[in-house]
Amino acid sequence: MKKVKVIATAAAYPEQVVTNDDLAKIVDTSDEWISQRTGIKERRISSGENTSVFVIETARKLLERAEVSAEEIDLIIVASVTPDYGTPSLACMVQKALGTKNAVCFDIVAACSGFMFALSTADKFIKAGKYRNAIVIGGETLSKIVDWSDRSTCVLFGDGAGGAYIEETDEGGLLRENIGTEGECYEILTEGYTRCANAFNDIESYQDPRWYVFMNGREVFKFATKKVIQSIRQVLDEEGLQAEDIRYFIPHQANARIVEVIAKKLNVPFDRFEMNMERFGNTSSASIPIALNELNEKGLLERGDKIMLSGFGGDMTWATVLIEW
Repeated sequence: MKKVKVIATAAAYPEQVVTNDDLAKIVDTSDEWISQRTGIKERRISSGENTSVFVIETARKLLERAEVSAEEIDLIIVASVTPDYGTPSLACMVQKALGTKNAVCFDIVAACSGFMFALSTADKFIKAGKYRNAIVIGGETLSKIVDWSDRSTCVLFGDGAGGAYIEETDEGGLLRENIGTEGECYEILTEGYTRCANAFNDIESYQDPRWYVFMNGREVFKFATKKVIQSIRQVLDEEGLQAEDIRYFIPHQANARIVEVIAKKLNVPFDRFEMNMERFGNTSSASIPIALNELNEKGLLERGDKIMLSGFGGDMTWATVLIEW
């Protein structure tokens, strides 16, 4: 069977850094309150750039690092819950900006699991022989859908994009996955609700409060610690591996307390989990590819390393992907 390998990674994010102390100036919070509950110290926040800016820059870097031309790209998939438009897709905006004229382009929505859902989709297209390669990106500008007066949510999120260039290979690659959805739980984490106001009903067209991020933190915590642990165990069992066979675990960068629980229940040392939420916060679909790219840029990944990407998000979704580098 054909295999699909990660050839290059990249990321892009705003220059503006917003610390916990900066947030304490606009909302009732403190560095101590945020740090103790989340592990987050600062995050990158847009100075006006929309999601496409970070996604396009990530794609540009991927072309350069993979040493492929724009015309050679067969498929572009972008995962996001904060695109610039309802339509066009971010992927189509990448196509115009970079001239990837031969690529099929579309976006998907799976919240914080989005990058893995996109990676899984691209993997299937390539393994089926439809395409030879793909650019897969998770990108968000969450700052535009956060209620900056709600200290329970506004302190959590950051902006940016991360991604990977993948192509057909004979060795290694994406080995195993486990993805799923519990749609009946979708109401515990929502954003972007649009009221059905038109010229033929009497619904006021003002922006509904449900446009902003709403999260039942306690329920999200329970969902994440349960589903991520189950998902990782299933992938390990199906691949005939033990936790010690994994060089790096890269979890969704949502909350350090969640990762602590996952590490403890899996009996894996906490330092085996790659963490950058202290500096980036929760960037939703961008969090795992940004962390993967940091490992790669630091030269910490060696061919043959097994890496476990695992996350969870709104809808409610979960996704685990095992990669052999």
